[in-house]
Amino acid sequence: MKKFLLSALAILFSGPILLASERNGLDQWINDNFQPVSDFVMGIVFFPVNLTEEVAVPVVVILLIFAAIFFTIYFKFINFKGFWLAIQTVRGKYDKMDPHEAIPSGPPQTTEDGDILETIKVEGKKGEISHFQALTAALSATVGLGNIAGVAIAITIGGPGATFWMIVAGFFSMATKFVECTLGVKYRDVGPDGTVYGGPMYYISKGLKKRGLGFLGKVAAVVFAIMCIGGSFGGGNMFQANQAAIQFNQMVGADLESGNAGFVFGLVLALFVGLVIIGGIKRIGRVTARVVPFMVGIYVLAALTILFLHIPQIPNAFALIISGAFSPEGVTGGLIGVLVIGIQRAAFSNEAGIGSAPIAHSAVKTRYPASEGIVALLEPFVDTVIVCTMTALVIIITGAYVNVDGLSGVDLTSNAFATIIPWFPYVLTVAVVLFAFSTMLSWSYYGLQSWMYLFGRSKSADVAYKLIFCAFIVIGAASSLDAVIDFSDAMIFAMLVPNMIGLFILMPEVRTELNRYIKAIRRFDSDSKS
Repeated sequence: MKKFLLSALAILFSGPILLASERNGLDQWINDNFQPVSDFVMGIVFFPVNLTEEVAVPVVVILLIFAAIFFTIYFKFINFKGFWLAIQTVRGKYDKMDPHEAIPSGPPQTTEDGDILETIKVEGKKGEISHFQALTAALSATVGLGNIAGVAIAITIGGPGATFWMIVAGFFSMATKFVECTLGVKYRDVGPDGTVYGGPMYYISKGLKKRGLGFLGKVAAVVFAIMCIGGSFGGGNMFQANQAAIQFNQMVGADLESGNAGFVFGLVLALFVGLVIIGGIKRIGRVTARVVPFMVGIYVLAALTILFLHIPQIPNAFALIISGAFSPEGVTGGLIGVLVIGIQRAAFSNEAGIGSAPIAHSAVKTRYPASEGIVALLEPFVDTVIVCTMTALVIIITGAYVNVDGLSGVDLTSNAFATIIPWFPYVLTVAVVLFAFSTMLSWSYYGLQSWMYLFGRSKSADVAYKLIFCAFIVIGAASSLDAVIDFSDAMIFAMLVPNMIGLFILMPEVRTELNRYIKAIRRFDSDSKS
């Protein structure tokens, strides 16, 4: 029955979607009929709390920043004290003390090139990918349009001062990433065939069961899995394909109104994504380990070029950021308003606390869960503190935010860079496509893990999910499904509710794992010197 249901779902979604190439066809029908559902869910997830008469902030954002500050204090500022340790761990300094002991397993089902068909195989080691690959796989899902478009939106609304609060929020969010990714490794599950599964679904259900809260854990885990699947199809897939198609087709001058240009782009993109995700997390890790440094590198290089040409203006830009953070002018809500704008954009950018990153990090080769938590705290630093700050400095130095002329998001950032580097829009097009590609790779894995948690760890479940996922790439590129995309974004942020339940209840175990890892490092360093 389960196989029949999965096959039916694959056919139901992939067939009609691939045939729906007209922009005003299927997508308009879905928008019209799905809008009430989208509005209802959005109203719940992004329920606003009025901080002042002029400023309201979604409850999810308040919960995210509260958790970030709380975990920072609880773990004695691990986001700062553990920074150098994270660098050393990623570099592989402590790999020798972590032999990745073998786990007995039966013969796994593999693809032709030896990769596990379901997700990841324990090939004589507890884990499948390196610390660096896990980091890039998770970064590929967060470094993207939020860094390019989100920063521009924040500065347009809140002025340069919003950048300061984005940076502050990014630093505190490092602690949240540490907690959730440590738990992701600690409670990952190893199937009888050697396949490893991980993420909030497992540490919520297994961890709460240990504490006598089995029913709550099971319900929360199922809710998380459902939300994660929805988010993988929408915000992690359709939105990415849609934005990449728009940027690419505008650059080549394709006709967007017919929908055919987007459809063709979507087919090509789906083909490349499909070739990668068939190989599971091992291949995803290899690809993102190359794509993420490259795409971040070309973007940062362009930003550094502009900043180098305007070195004398950098101090003034920082002065505007700091003064605007504490004495904003012309911003609705004053200080509170600009603070909320910066924190909100940071939360939407790095996704710390959402529960997505632990799914990728759980596949790492290690027997010390805290080692991966330490590595994971680098994500908000790279995503929000480095990339977002560079984008903000370019926008401020060029003055693009002063006279926006109707531009917003990606267009505003592109315009800012183009004032100094005329050919930058072409570079940005490559960056946006790569950002979208890598984000879809990681979110396909997030969704697959959740899908298998609900439908079972079979080959049919694997194939059904991947067919549906690739089909949604096409419809996302060829359509403008505003209601569905809004709904999927709401589902992504709804993931934080069950995830936070697990984080707060299980945080004492994270502290135990941290102490265990620190003791192991001290022994290793001592033995190395002797």
